[in-house]
Amino acid sequence: MPCIFQDKNIVLGVCGGIAAYKIPELLRILVKQGASVKVIMTRNAEAFIGKVTFEALSGNPVCVSLFEEENQGAIRHIAWAQESDAVIIAPATANMIGKLANGIADDALSTFMLAVTSHRIICPAMNTNMYENRAVQRNMDILESDGLIILEPDAGELACGVTGAGRLPSPEYIADRLGKQLCKKDLFHQKILVSAGPTMEPIDPVRFISNHSSGKMGYAIAKAAEHRGADVTLVSGPTALRAPIGVHMIHVKTADEMAEAMFENMETSDIVIKVAAVADYKPNVQAEHKIKKKDEKLILQLDKNMDILKALGKRKTHQILVGFAAETQDLDTHAMEKLQEKNLDMIVGNIVGNSESGFGTDTNKVTLYFPDGKKKQFPTMVKDDVANILLDHIAEKVTVDAEN
Repeated sequence: MPCIFQDKNIVLGVCGGIAAYKIPELLRILVKQGASVKVIMTRNAEAFIGKVTFEALSGNPVCVSLFEEENQGAIRHIAWAQESDAVIIAPATANMIGKLANGIADDALSTFMLAVTSHRIICPAMNTNMYENRAVQRNMDILESDGLIILEPDAGELACGVTGAGRLPSPEYIADRLGKQLCKKDLFHQKILVSAGPTMEPIDPVRFISNHSSGKMGYAIAKAAEHRGADVTLVSGPTALRAPIGVHMIHVKTADEMAEAMFENMETSDIVIKVAAVADYKPNVQAEHKIKKKDEKLILQLDKNMDILKALGKRKTHQILVGFAAETQDLDTHAMEKLQEKNLDMIVGNIVGNSESGFGTDTNKVTLYFPDGKKKQFPTMVKDDVANILLDHIAEKVTVDAEN
């Protein structure tokens, strides 16, 4: 499954606000992920950023006026509206919000918006008092009732010196919310529990046993599931990753903590995807103070940790349970053994230890194994795409189970 933005036609509306300086980065993100982006600017927006910047980044002409001969603006804005898969207005000023709420079309952007029938996302950015003004709030309520998506602004110190709501969200956040709008919602109302990352088993206050898991695969699955409409809880060991937007996070460190969190949330979940690389062993005793270097050898007594996935399999009732098998050899044999032994509905197998697959990489090469003995192999792909491939198969099983 390609990136959700691949070959999508996105129109970016830019209004006259200081936050306009953030929009080239948003444009760059969308183009980098395969979108074709066209920009419509208001005249006031040109006071903050030139259209040449947007033309260079998008590779497309920028529309400012309906009557620009070189852009055939009076005709082109209708074509752009019909071709668009989504439209974002960022920053959206109080003036533009008022126009859209009341059907006023007196410039290129507001006229264009009346012809749009695709997804429409409005990103307000303005002075806090302006944003909280009853008229502005009323106009945003009207837009929401008309089916437009309003992204709430961030709170913080604004360019005008006021501290409060009104700051444009980050380009990454806006792009993420656009991605959610463009995704199919085949997991709507499904409650999905995902585990990700490594666990850390303390030896003493400064040392621990762990592994090389980065958490990227589990986080990609949680993000993709949230985009596809699911209510997602992510139980994460220590990672350097940002929490996926819209996902309920539970942070843990040890295998015991992860087990407790998974068991507590399993009963209310419809789908459980155990991606975390849990440490198999933990020190028999955790030293109260740092162990000093004395002898040539240090012997650690280790106890076996609970097999969380196997325990989940024993507790499974109505849930779809999916596991991961990260192996260095004999993948087919080990994956099928785990599938049967742990009462799984599916297991995702991959060979770790190379530059394209496994811990710490941005890509993965996986094989899906099923209880009937069938398997599906996939080429190396980015982990976001692996996540969606997995969720495609889970969504199919949800549909089949519902029909039965």
